[in-house]
Amino acid sequence: MNGAESLVHTLLKSGIDTCFANPGTSEMHFVSALDRIPGMRCVLALAETVVTGAADGYARIADRPAVTLLHCGPGLANGLANLHNARRANSSIVNIVGDQATHHRPLDAPLTADTEGWARPVSAWTRTANSAATIGRDAAAAVQAARMAPGQIATLIAPSDTCWNPGGVVAEALEVPTASTVDEGSLSAVANILRQGEPAVIFIGNDALREGPLSVAGRIAQKTGARLMAPTSNRRIERGAGRTPIERLPYAVEPALAALKGVKHLILVGAKAPVAFFAYPNKPAVLYPDDCQIHVLSRPEQDQADALARLADRLGAHEPAPAAQRVIMEPARGAVTPDAAAQTIAALLPENAIVVEEGLTFGRAFYPTCTNAAPHDWLQITGGAIGNGIPLATGAAIAGAGRRVVSLQADGSAMYSLQALWTQAREQLDVTTVIFANQKYAILIGELAGVGAQAGTTAMNMLDLTRPALDWVSLARGMGVEAAKAHTMEELADLFTAANKRKGPFLIELMI
Repeated sequence: MNGAESLVHTLLKSGIDTCFANPGTSEMHFVSALDRIPGMRCVLALAETVVTGAADGYARIADRPAVTLLHCGPGLANGLANLHNARRANSSIVNIVGDQATHHRPLDAPLTADTEGWARPVSAWTRTANSAATIGRDAAAAVQAARMAPGQIATLIAPSDTCWNPGGVVAEALEVPTASTVDEGSLSAVANILRQGEPAVIFIGNDALREGPLSVAGRIAQKTGARLMAPTSNRRIERGAGRTPIERLPYAVEPALAALKGVKHLILVGAKAPVAFFAYPNKPAVLYPDDCQIHVLSRPEQDQADALARLADRLGAHEPAPAAQRVIMEPARGAVTPDAAAQTIAALLPENAIVVEEGLTFGRAFYPTCTNAAPHDWLQITGGAIGNGIPLATGAAIAGAGRRVVSLQADGSAMYSLQALWTQAREQLDVTTVIFANQKYAILIGELAGVGAQAGTTAMNMLDLTRPALDWVSLARGMGVEAAKAHTMEELADLFTAANKRKGPFLIELMI
């Protein structure tokens, strides 16, 4: 057995059965081993940013890691933006990155790079394999690290000779420690604060945004009068009819300040205290009031469901809180607007869909409007590195086989990773993509005003996506995905309904 074979066997023993890949020369023995050893689903992507973004989406739905296969340091570098988003989402990913053979590295061949140095900022665990005899053990440790709460990125760098040399040893899966629980002192302190009845917000992130913990948080809010709120960006929220509704903190500074105005206590459950996305001249960076006290019920790496359940018991919060009620809406008619598009998507959203939202400025109405839609999961970009949406939808569709994925996508950021459409076509994934084609970087036009910068012809040219205009129908068809344009809300409703009833991917270019 060579090192590559022991690596694949160990990954399978450790519960990893999906590989998102864009391999090169240094990874050919790993590729060859995948051909001989059954059990690993291999998904090819045409760009590393698709590989890493798809692995993020997979982890968010599967609740376990996939493995990525990346070509040397530059291949890892091409995937760093979506690894940054995955790190902010606390997603579990195992990266396998090829490298020069150990004896070839001192020659400084063109692809030689500081691969470990590039991996560390996005990885909680990084290691370079030393030999074929130990690479299996290294892989087991990588999976263990990736699966530690609240979810981490582990990067194993595999010099090519550690894969082709004989002497590979398959390692057994390593036990993953359970998430730690909250101590009684923290529970007592938070319970006492909530009993005081002062204005309080329970600020909820990470796994506490699943249906079960959210329903417990709803009982606590009903008992104490506290409000529930989620951060602006989140890994996954289980929401829609029958589930506890939760508002998100607005993105922009002014509405975020307004949302938290008058709050005396901010109670963190798997979340960090909120700050502005960027610094702006003459605007605060901290989004909660100066006299607001911060209380930590549970950190992201702790068991948030357990903390909420024990807090509810301590408060006697046993009465079920009102859940979101299904509201039957009619699709909007006439001209295309953000509110009209949100109404149509909410009205026609399939049952148990997975919504991936990177709509940016045009998409800000979608989350609140879908509160009373069919039950669904809501995934979104978490780290601000745009180009996450289409790869995220691709990985989510593989993990959530049988569920329709609805990808709500701004046109400018979609261009960062449109190659993911090819993977959707090749794998025949059930993804409906709606491109909001305003043909500009609209969010940056707003940011110009936000930072107080002047904008003339040169500045506006850098934010304009015309001359030539993007043609998303042609781009999608070139990637093997059927597509059509919608110019009115009636056309959007017809296309969206038809797309969600068919097998495989479909793209709608909504002209704004």
